[in-house]
Amino acid sequence: MAQYIADRRDVDFVLHEQLRTADLAQSERFADFNRKTIDLVVAEVRNLAVKEILPTQKDGDRIGARFDAGRVTVPESFHKAWRALREGGWIAMTEDPEWGGQGMPHALAMAATDYLNGANFAFMMYAGLTHGAGKLIERFGTPEQKRMFLKNMFTGRWTGTMLLTEPEAGSDVGALTTSAVRRPDGTYRLTGNKIFISSGEHDLAENIIHPVLARIEGAPAGTAGISLFLVPKIWVNPDGSLGEPNDIVCTGIEEKMGIHGNATCAMALGSRGACRGLLLGEENKGMRTMFLMMNEARLLVGSQGLACASTAYLYAVNYARERIQGRHLLKAQDKAAPSVPIIQHPDVRRMLITMKAYVEGMRSLLYYVGRLEDLKTLTPDEERRKAYQGMIDFLIPIAKAYVTERACEVCNLGIQVYGGYGYIREYPMEQLLRDCRITPIYEGTNGIQAMDLLGRKLGLNGGKPMMDLLSEIQRTLALARRQPRTAPLAAPLEQALGKLGEVAMHLGAAALSEKVLVAFAYAHPFLTVCGDVLLAWMLLWRAALAAEKLAAGARDKEALFYEGQIQSARWFLANELPVSLGRMQAILAADPAAVEAAEESFGGR
Repeated sequence: MAQYIADRRDVDFVLHEQLRTADLAQSERFADFNRKTIDLVVAEVRNLAVKEILPTQKDGDRIGARFDAGRVTVPESFHKAWRALREGGWIAMTEDPEWGGQGMPHALAMAATDYLNGANFAFMMYAGLTHGAGKLIERFGTPEQKRMFLKNMFTGRWTGTMLLTEPEAGSDVGALTTSAVRRPDGTYRLTGNKIFISSGEHDLAENIIHPVLARIEGAPAGTAGISLFLVPKIWVNPDGSLGEPNDIVCTGIEEKMGIHGNATCAMALGSRGACRGLLLGEENKGMRTMFLMMNEARLLVGSQGLACASTAYLYAVNYARERIQGRHLLKAQDKAAPSVPIIQHPDVRRMLITMKAYVEGMRSLLYYVGRLEDLKTLTPDEERRKAYQGMIDFLIPIAKAYVTERACEVCNLGIQVYGGYGYIREYPMEQLLRDCRITPIYEGTNGIQAMDLLGRKLGLNGGKPMMDLLSEIQRTLALARRQPRTAPLAAPLEQALGKLGEVAMHLGAAALSEKVLVAFAYAHPFLTVCGDVLLAWMLLWRAALAAEKLAAGARDKEALFYEGQIQSARWFLANELPVSLGRMQAILAADPAAVEAAEESFGGR
């Protein structure tokens, strides 16, 4: 089943030919990560994903996490996989080896995550949240907090979570009611309830460290008065040893559509008045602090979506090669003609090339964000560092929202390729769609991502991040024009690029005017067209590189792979991008029906 996670040739193409990740080895920081080392890392993580984690996927779905009197257990197979993950150092791939990390480039870590999430992303959520919580401590913790928590978390001895959502507040974090009172010893007493807490309780690790958003008594209302606290499941003594259980308990887990292997918990803090926490960072700066973890988590969610889509595509294309049904269309009237594999039917090929184009483009986009993180880390120039961060900030809501929605579409197409068998539990497709469907919802719904893109990221630094990305796209257009095979493909992307600039200026101005409500009704369509143009860029970039290799004499399997890159770009630019241009026209027209309609006109009562 190894081929049904991520295509190794495609992963190598993005890492080595598109992003040239091995060039980072010229720096002192990544000197150990030359081409040979990168290939060894990918081979090793692929082996881990296939042999240790993939076998847990069905257990996670069929057995799932189970709750009994405050205790949550995961399937037994998860424990063996967790040990393998820990022993390989895969929880903190990009972090300093001093704290238990591998110190690898972010782009390479994206590839590793591609395989791990593809094997069982519900299982990998335990690791992903642990790393994100650890990063908060690394960035904002005191030296004592780092000493107490960091290595234990980055090595998977302990795990971490994110306690943000509350029953009445939901996505309106500023309305939270969890409170914190300072105690004489400098710790805080916390009281409140949190819901939808992924990995909030389980038996994989001996301790769970919960970053918790709460309001200190007397703090301002709204997000301006929120602070962040570290609340261990088991209190940690100053010498690092474990003390008494803390007053934070799981009161139940959700029965969900998918990701059954991950425990989605309701958590009660201070029901006995004895929940202790440590302030992380500054008072009333909790939201600013938590955003570091949230941005990482949103990129991780995009990777989860990609993993589902990639797996769905590989299953679908292999099934289409094996499933014999119907005569070839050109021999439809010949009753003696044999039945053929369904991959020979035009409509099936339409679905497969659509799936392929989205998977390839999304993989390049997510790895590219990792590449920007690496460039930001290495540059000594402060202005360049800000520029890279600006592009990352602009891309995060798209990497989360656009990728996850397109991933669900890919999974849905995968079911359609299978036909009735895709709807049956015996086959893998229905689980992929069920698991994938959470990704447009959690870590900030995709509507919230769209509002973030329009309300914050579009005007960031005077619009410079978007302009920097448009400049990068112009480089690809120039590259594509140098090759006869891809020169004609540059024109539709250039047209879409110009239109997107017009849309961005129009909508940005509307968001600052009396038309603000109408503007935000079109925030999600705007995010979608941004994603379409970025995906077209990635696919054209891939096609231009492939055309160069074909012109240089690539043969056999390599030639077929490169031809496939050109076909993916051709299909997307000819069939998907025109739809995006129509959507851009609708944004410019900005019909206000959505905001003008009376509430009663929606019916439903």
